[in-house]
Amino acid sequence: MNAQVAVKIKSGPSIMLASGNWFDLLDPWNSEFTIEDIAQGLANICRFSGQCRDFYSVAEHSMHVCDTVEEFQLEALLHDAAEAFVGDITRPLKQLLPQYKEIEANVEDAVNRRFNLDPRSKSAVKAADLRVLAAEQAQLMPLGTDFWAAALNVKPAAIQIGFFRPEKARELFLEKFSSMTR
Repeated sequence: MNAQVAVKIKSGPSIMLASGNWFDLLDPWNSEFTIEDIAQGLANICRFSGQCRDFYSVAEHSMHVCDTVEEFQLEALLHDAAEAFVGDITRPLKQLLPQYKEIEANVEDAVNRRFNLDPRSKSAVKAADLRVLAAEQAQLMPLGTDFWAAALNVKPAAIQIGFFRPEKARELFLEKFSSMTR
């Protein structure tokens, strides 16, 4: 007898979201998902595959990137939204999984379309993301992990990590989204 699980096949492998909707990994454009689903996923995913000194969510990271950019705040807040559906895979592992990168790019495109995000935001958001990464590594990881930042002339962002519990990170993420989309 097969146990019932929250994974099924529609046109592609699908996962059930916190909202009760199904998210089709091969057809993200026609999947029903909400900002609450994104906040739920990001708030419960730990950055750096959990290899940091305390739990630090992708939702909190996203808020720091949002606070670091001068324009394109909504795009910055949602720059890692795809991870709510595909997880936060470390960069070295992504390099070994070309099909994963394709799936992630499609999910990113579906999020961008759903929330009408500006494609001109990419370079500004990427620069802020790198600045936040440098600051995170200095605060979260063993001494020297952020060595790459100086070599690339990346100035760490002026952030202070709060180590928010998932419930708090979700709440703050949704508040920030709401304040930008009123």
